Amino acid sequence: MTTKKEKSGKGTTQKVTARKKKPASKPSEGKTQFPVVGIGASAGGLEAFQEFFTAMPEDSGVAFVLISHLDPSHTSILPDLIQRKTQMKVTQITDNMALVPNQVFIIPPNKELSILNGTLQLMEMHRPRGVNLPIDSFLRSLALDQKDRAVGIILSGTGTDGTLGIRAVKGEGGMVMVQDADSAKYDGMPMNAIATGLVDYILSPGKMPEQLLNYVQHQGRKQERPVSDDGSMQSALQKIFILIRTATGHDFSLYKKNTINRRIERRMHIHQIDKIDEYIRYLQNSESEISILFRELLIGVTSFFRDSEAFDLLKEQYLPLLLKDKADDYQVRIWVTGCSSGEEAYSIAIILLEVMEALGRHFTVQIFGTDLDENAINVARVGMYPAAISADVSPQRLQKFFTKDENHYRVKKMSVKWWSLPRKMLPRIHPLPNWTCCAVEICLFTSVRSCRRNYFLYSITV
Repeated sequence: MTTKKEKSGKGTTQKVTARKKKPASKPSEGKTQFPVVGIGASAGGLEAFQEFFTAMPEDSGVAFVLISHLDPSHTSILPDLIQRKTQMKVTQITDNMALVPNQVFIIPPNKELSILNGTLQLMEMHRPRGVNLPIDSFLRSLALDQKDRAVGIILSGTGTDGTLGIRAVKGEGGMVMVQDADSAKYDGMPMNAIATGLVDYILSPGKMPEQLLNYVQHQGRKQERPVSDDGSMQSALQKIFILIRTATGHDFSLYKKNTINRRIERRMHIHQIDKIDEYIRYLQNSESEISILFRELLIGVTSFFRDSEAFDLLKEQYLPLLLKDKADDYQVRIWVTGCSSGEEAYSIAIILLEVMEALGRHFTVQIFGTDLDENAINVARVGMYPAAISADVSPQRLQKFFTKDENHYRVKKMSVKWWSLPRKMLPRIHPLPNWTCCAVEICLFTSVRSCRRNYFLYSITV
C-alpha cells in the first residue's frame, strides 16, 4: 500500500501552485483532456467536502463530481453549501451534462450517476433505499470511461461504499486518495478503502488538494512520455524486471509491455519522478517501492460474473454438455489461474452448483485458485466481500450462496482451495485438475501464450 500521510503539527505546508486558468473547452468524445475526480462521502461528508474545497484553487484544471448519500425525499442543499467554499461554479447535475474543468458537479437525490464519453448520465434508482451504492457505481463507470485520467477520493462515511469503485479506478491506471481515519467523523468508508491496499495517499481533506494538483500537473506535462519504446527504455525495463525478480522471485519480462509501462508511469506520477533512470535509482533505494510496484503489476479488474455472456454460456451449454453423461462417481476439478481475490473462482463454483441442481446430479467438486499475489489469495480464503457485490450478484444468489455480515457478504462454505505461488512460475506447477480457466493469459505476450497452453494441457491430461 502506498501512503503519504501528513505530519500533524510539524513542517510547513507548501503553497499550492495551480496551473494558469484556461477557458473551458468542449469535451471530446471518449476520454477528456483533463482529469476527472470522483469524490464520495456519506455521514460526516459535508464537513470533509467543505474542508477540501476551501483548500482547492479555482483554476486547477480539474472537473469534480461529488457523490453523497442523500435523502431521496428531500431537495439537496449541498450545491449551495459547497458554493460558499469555492469560487468554482457548483452545479447540480442534469441528464447528459458535459463535464468541463474548474467546475463542481453534484449528484441530485434519488438518482444513480454514470459517465459516458465525458458526459454525465442520470438513471433512476433500481434498488430499494439502503441497498444502493452510488459511490461504487459512479467510480466504476468513471474508471471505464476515463482510464488513467480518473481519480477516486473517499471521504467520511459508514459502510463499504466506494471500496469496489477504487479497485476499478486503480485497475484502469487511475489514482486513489482516502481521508485519514483521525480526521474522518465516521471512518467506516475510509478504513474499508484503506484495507484494500490500493490507496495512493491517505490525508485529511484540507491536505488533499496540494497532493492532487502535484499529481495531475506531473501527469499532464506536455513532455515526452517517461516510459517509451526505444532501445534505452527497453534496457531500463530489464533493470526494473531484475530488481523485482531479485526481491520477489517473479519474472515480469513476458508480460505485455503496455500494461507494464502504464503501471510504471503511474508510480512515477505518484512520486513526481520525470525520468525512468531516476525511478530505477529510487527502486534501488526503496524495498517498499519494489513491493508496491510488484503488487500494482498484479492488479486486475475483477468482479463476480464479470463477463456475463461467458458465464451464461458456461451455465446453459458447456457445463450441462460436459456433465450430463458422467458417472455418479465422477469428480469435477477446476483450476482458476490468476484468480486474484477469488471472485471468478466463486462465480464458477456457483454456476457449477446451479447446473448440478438443474440436472438433478451431484458430483464431487474441487476448485483450485492460484495467484502470485498472496494478499489477494488471503482475501479469497476469507471469502468476505463488500456489500457492493450486490451490483454483480443477483438477490437470489446472494441469499443462497452468501451470508450477510454487517456491511459485507461472506461466501458460504464451498469446495474451493486457494494457493499462492511464491517464487514459482506457471510452468513449474505440478499437474492439478481436469479442467482449466486461463484468465492469466491476458497479461502475456501473444508469442508466449501457446507455450503456456501446453503446460496447462499437460496439467489436465496427466
